[in-house]
Amino acid sequence: MTAHILIVEDESGIRQLVQDALSEQGFEVTAARNAQVARAAIAEKMPDIAIVDWMLPQTSGLQLIREIRLAEVTQSLPIIMLTARASEDDTIRGLEAGADDYLTKPFSTRELVSRVRAMLRRKQGHSKHTVLQNGDLTLDTASHRVSIADETVDLGQIEYRLLHFMLSNPDRVYSRAQLLDSVWGVNHFVEERTVDVHILRLRKALRKHGVNNIIDTVRGAGYRLTPA
Repeated sequence: MTAHILIVEDESGIRQLVQDALSEQGFEVTAARNAQVARAAIAEKMPDIAIVDWMLPQTSGLQLIREIRLAEVTQSLPIIMLTARASEDDTIRGLEAGADDYLTKPFSTRELVSRVRAMLRRKQGHSKHTVLQNGDLTLDTASHRVSIADETVDLGQIEYRLLHFMLSNPDRVYSRAQLLDSVWGVNHFVEERTVDVHILRLRKALRKHGVNNIIDTVRGAGYRLTPA
């Protein structure tokens, strides 16, 4: 089945460049020049991946990603942010808004295609139905739902993937670099401190439902999920 990619980019030259590069690789591609057109495209047909530019007119790409993450039907949609904003702080803002990957302009279309393929592989790897449990904490991959004592826990996409990985490998210590490779993928280009940001967000979400100290910081080594 052909993967469907949505491109949200206001610069016509870049939009066409990305569309041509992905179409040549056999992907089905829908192009949108702004957030309004993107919303309509998603409503018409759910993409497998969205590539979103930060600097869009009226509604920014950052705002659009936040909207996508808030809507139940699109909250697990993989997103690559495409932008000229290349600072570490901007990267963290993009990831915290809900982007799964971050590619700065100017960029190589070969690299973009490689990241799309890597993201599709990760998505397929998570599609197998599995229920992971640790005490009252449950993660159901079919419904993409995390719950504690039957109460739903709201998580961002990265936090969900971190929890999925750590629940699948309990009581093992993983360094920040290992977590980046396993959760973001080996083609990641983000700083190791980004892991700390998302671990803190994951802990905070779990703490709201009474689960404390499930993810330990192992000084000088990394992080470990403690079995209940």
